Amino acid sequence: MVSGMASVVAARCGFYTRALLACALSARVLLAQPQPISQPDARQLVELANQSRAAAGLPALKWDAALAGAAYDHALRMAHEGPIAHRYGGEPDLPERAAAAGAHFSLIEENIAVGNSPAQIHDGWMHSQGHHDNLLNAKIDHIGVALVPANGVLYAVADYAQSVTAMTQAQVEAKIGAILHGRGLTLVADAAGARRYCSLDEGMSGSDSGVKARFMMRWQSADIAKLPPELEQRVASGQFKQAAVGACDAKSSGESSQPVFTAYRVAVLMY
Repeated sequence: MVSGMASVVAARCGFYTRALLACALSARVLLAQPQPISQPDARQLVELANQSRAAAGLPALKWDAALAGAAYDHALRMAHEGPIAHRYGGEPDLPERAAAAGAHFSLIEENIAVGNSPAQIHDGWMHSQGHHDNLLNAKIDHIGVALVPANGVLYAVADYAQSVTAMTQAQVEAKIGAILHGRGLTLVADAAGARRYCSLDEGMSGSDSGVKARFMMRWQSADIAKLPPELEQRVASGQFKQAAVGACDAKSSGESSQPVFTAYRVAVLMY
């Protein structure tokens, strides 16, 4: 760091959805006298974020301990490695880190910085378009923040996410079953066939596992409050009287062997 200057350097990664978007780096240097670093309070960054969101007419972000845990681990890594970055050699990327920490989400993004105080770091983010957009994203609803004092500065990480409620497979089946029952269908008690069809790899049909029904559909989504449009149309046709619902482990859509973004995989058989 140049003597007589306090720098806030922030790196912004575009938000993650099902596909990982490229990261862009930006830097902001603020002229200021060096300040002593005291034990930081990460919640100050949350309060500042929510003040800015309120001014923009956006709802406040809720604290997420899992996101905070992922942020803290990465902040420690930044303090140890030196130049700040969203990912270091041998480190999982942001979605994998957050998922491993126990977070459930359908969208995730991150701001990082090094500076002298929470207020200075927040100001730097608000004056950087990428960081500003992350913080004021209307889709996010949870936040986890970490501040690690080291080398005379604060290393800051803020992870923002659109959270997804964690549900068991039994709860998923009950949720979809309740929707179908509300549409006038009688639920079949034996869900073994639907579960078997659910677990098949893409491209495989029900006949590959001996499953038979007049209509079969499986899908994967973070939001199971709504049925897929095609299924809604079939149900509304009045051609079917019974249905079986089965849930199974979500399938990965990327290079990882496990799905990172929280998603539920469901199959419906109709008779």
